Amino acid sequence: MSFFTWNEKYSVGIRELDAQHKQLITLLNELYEAMQNGAAESKLAKIINELVNYTRTHFATEEKYMEKYNYIGLSSQKSEHSRFIEKINAFKQDYDAGKVALSLSLASFLKDWLSSHILGSDKQYGPVLTARGAS
Repeated sequence: MSFFTWNEKYSVGIRELDAQHKQLITLLNELYEAMQNGAAESKLAKIINELVNYTRTHFATEEKYMEKYNYIGLSSQKSEHSRFIEKINAFKQDYDAGKVALSLSLASFLKDWLSSHILGSDKQYGPVLTARGAS
């Protein structure tokens, strides 16, 4: 069983964004599995880099949709995205510098944040954007 399992309750109704959410969940599951299996630091570092980079890509895509369809909550979403990027970048810098180790609490934080962000903020824009033509 996966650490984080996608199901339709996470769908925002926009194919590209749902696909990206699924990819973020896949990367988080890869990180969790690698940590559970005692993977080499090089593999863990590679997965963390992918997760950080893909998160940035995903946030940019979400914000592009919100701009295109004049979503009123764009500013709030950008703020949430910025705060998350700051946290994950700070962790990555500390990890790269050897100041912190990966732990299951990090994986749990990422899972909880992603789940609550999708089910909260992201689910709010889904119906608005689809009503305006996003699919």
